[in-house]
This record gives sequence, structure tokens and C-alpha cells, in this order.
Amino acid sequence: MILGAVLAGGLSSRFGSDKALAELNGHTLIALAVDALSGWCEHVVVVGRETAPAPTLPDWPRAGMGPLGGLAAALHHALDEGYEAVLSCGVDAGLLPDDLPALLGPAPAFLAAQPVIGLWPVSAVPTLEALLQSDERHSMYGFADRIGARRVETVLPIPNINTPGDLSALTKRVGP
Repeated sequence: MILGAVLAGGLSSRFGSDKALAELNGHTLIALAVDALSGWCEHVVVVGRETAPAPTLPDWPRAGMGPLGGLAAALHHALDEGYEAVLSCGVDAGLLPDDLPALLGPAPAFLAAQPVIGLWPVSAVPTLEALLQSDERHSMYGFADRIGARRVETVLPIPNINTPGDLSALTKRVGP
């Protein structure tokens, strides 16, 4: 079983407002992410927010740990609930490839251009805990390297919406 996790704990500082609530063709980015993962996962959670269109979890061990804090919360929840892995994405991914689970399977693997989009085994919890409790840099790439995750390239780039301009460009590209 796979738990879907939308990592949504960022500050949206480059976006200028809460980008999770920004809309792409009439749908909020957070709803698009939850819907995408719902098609592939038995259950989906949103990490790092108090309100969302799916159950929410706080970052682990605390807020402000970056995407790894969100991933750690999701992996802890997955471990407690008997899931084998977590399929994660950021709230700002925009659109995910239709074949994402096949691209990333078997775990551990992540998209080379966007390491928050990955398939992570629950067996990685101790490694992630150790990293987050250390003085080392809390890097998605560093964590991925520690657990031997494969870097997966995609033919088409995955949108990463960090600014209103990024959202506008994506809206023009995908059309109504």
C-alpha cells in the first residue's frame, strides 16, 4: 500500500501569497495535487497545513524543517498505519506525469529535477530521523543519496510553480 503525501508547509515567499490556494484552470494547486495522488494511492494526506482538501499532518519533528520535515511526518504516519511507501509531491508541482508511479517504482526513487516528487520506503524513517536531528544540511538530495534512491529523468519537465509568473506561463501552456 502507498500513502500519498502533498508537501505544503512552505512559506510561499516567492509567490507573494498562499500558492496552495492559487488556481490553475479553476482548481487550486492543493486540490490538483491531492486529486493526482488520489488516483494512485490508497490514501492521501497533506503535510504542513492545518486545512486542506484531505487529512492533514504537522511537519516532523517541527515546522520549519523544509520538505524533509513534511516527508518525515508522512513516513511516520505511513509506518504507523502499515503502508509500504509514501508517494510525495509538492503543492507547487502543477501537473504530474500520468505514469508517475511506474516511473518511480520500485522505491526509493525521485524525479531528478524535483526531488520532493518521489517514492520513499517506510524503511527510510530511521535514516531521515537521524538526518533531521543532526547539524547536517537538511537536503532532499542528501537524504535520497543516503538511502540509495534512484534519480529519475523525465522526458517533459514537470512544472514547478514558485512565482505568479510561473503559474501564468503554465496556464497559457495547458490552456483552459
